[in-house]
Parts: sequence; structure tokens; C-alpha cells
Amino acid sequence: MKTNAVPMGQSRTIQSHLILPPDTNHHKTIFGGKVLAYIDEIAAITSMKHAKSEVVTASIDSVDFLSPAREGDIIELESVVSSTGRSSMEVYVRVVSRNLMTGEEKLTTESFVTMVAVDEEGKPVEVPSVYPETEGEKRLFNTGPARREHRKQKRMIAH
Repeated sequence: MKTNAVPMGQSRTIQSHLILPPDTNHHKTIFGGKVLAYIDEIAAITSMKHAKSEVVTASIDSVDFLSPAREGDIIELESVVSSTGRSSMEVYVRVVSRNLMTGEEKLTTESFVTMVAVDEEGKPVEVPSVYPETEGEKRLFNTGPARREHRKQKRMIAH
């Protein structure tokens, strides 16, 4: 039996990071792998808040690098559980970069990550469903079934 639904906003998580020289490549832009690590970390935190259990990353379904974030910029990651299965959670992660000197702000990355709630033995456990409250959450929630079907089709092709 499915656990009671909770608002999507309950899992919302925000992190900020200053981009320092060791985080950058020879173009003085952040390494894509560094952004991926931040995305995986915030997706884990967000899904643990939602499931109230440990989680594992099942897949990073998509990552779209839309614009570079440069040394000295601040990147802000915001994430929310956008849909759920029995034990899986789709987490939407949005990354914005800010130049604190000019005030310029731009969307740098968007990603969907699938996390699975697990118990102490690593076995999947049921998670609550979610419901949207804002217009942005409604768009994410309503497009979730199509993304789930796309993931299912990719798995079928791979096997």
C-alpha cells in the first residue's frame, strides 16, 4: 500500500558553491565532472529528505550543460523530488551560476537523477508519493510519466 503523498516542496534542497581555481579546467570554467558530483550529492540529500531512508543513485538520466560557470562565480543548485515510483524517486536538479561582480545570472545545467530508497541491507523500500503545489512543480510532475516511460524504453533496449 502506497504511503501518503507529501508536497514536492518538502524535499526542496538548495546548495551554493564558490568556483575556485582547482575546480576549473584550462578555460577557467568548472569541470563538468565537478558539477556532476554536486548534482549527485544534492540529489541524494533531496531524496533522503523525502524517503527518510538511505538512498542509492540508480541513474543520472540526463544532464544538459547549457552555459559555462567560471572561476569566481557562485553556482547554486536547487533540487526537488519531481515524481516517485514504488521505491524510486526522480529528482530534478537545476544549476544557476552568478557572477557576483556583474550580477549576471544564468542557467548552467539541468538534470534528472533517479534515486532508490534502501534499507540497512540495501534492499529497496517504499517511498511516499508527491504532489505539486507551484506552477513549476506542476510542469515537472505532469511530464514525469513520459520521462519514466523513456527510461523504461532505454532499459529494454539495453537488455
